[in-house]
Amino acid sequence: MAADDRLEDDELARRLREAHRRVRMLPAAGKERIARRYLSICDLAKRDPKRAALRLDSFLASLDEPPDTPRSAENAPGD
Repeated sequence: MAADDRLEDDELARRLREAHRRVRMLPAAGKERIARRYLSICDLAKRDPKRAALRLDSFLASLDEPPDTPRSAENAPGD
């Protein structure tokens, strides 16, 4: 393993820790599905760090989005 590869792994590890912190802070109601998705990314990181990094980007972006409810378009702001 080259030194440059190690730096990339450290960045991925840092980002995975950040994702873990964010998942841990979620309310219990919707946490299970999200936690399973996070664990699958961690498992992938062992075999294919580059692909895991791409999936982690998507995962973190989905955590940033507000939850989509079926009738959210019908509600007025503040409801």
